[in-house]
Amino acid sequence: METEYETIAAPVDAELEISRSRFLTRLERVETESAAREVIARVRGEHPRARHHCSAFVLGADGRVQRSNDDGEPSGTAGAPMLDALVSAGLSDTVAVVTRYFGGVLLGAGGLTRAYRAAVAEAVLGAVRVRRGLRREVLITTAYDLAPQIESEARRRGFGIGAAEYSDRVAQRYLVAESEVAALTALAAEVSAGAAEVRPGEAGYVDLPG
Repeated sequence: METEYETIAAPVDAELEISRSRFLTRLERVETESAAREVIARVRGEHPRARHHCSAFVLGADGRVQRSNDDGEPSGTAGAPMLDALVSAGLSDTVAVVTRYFGGVLLGAGGLTRAYRAAVAEAVLGAVRVRRGLRREVLITTAYDLAPQIESEARRRGFGIGAAEYSDRVAQRYLVAESEVAALTALAAEVSAGAAEVRPGEAGYVDLPG
């Protein structure tokens, strides 16, 4: 299982003009196929007069889910090079839609392939990247006077800090890599002289600080 991968922070729009045809690219972050198809449908609705709305998306930490669509362009000249641009950029959980307004000049198969790949590559250049990592949630419950000490040292060591709940004690959530669970557990035990309760929870992908 991949422990880290990259996606984009926010939607990106880019435009290229090649031989009088306009190529409008939209990149968006998505996590499911249905979400990717919603983006494609939305872009299609934004440009009802355009001839083509070609698309590609990559999903999952390992990029296992990959789909592309030529949307009426000659087979293999649009979706595949768009997908290649996303994969080559090392992006996942990302959908690309390229809307083409035909300019009257035929580009040929090679020209189309280069144009669609370039359209996505241009948008990728404008994207802010986010690194995502597999982190396990660890709940540490301890007394009020000890909780800040554990949190301060955890921050110093670069452990992720989650939400806290307060009752008669403090239940603080931490997000750490699998290899760091033992170190966090030892830290809590050392600061609290063994009084802290440490409960590892589920693992999932989270955005990592830049």
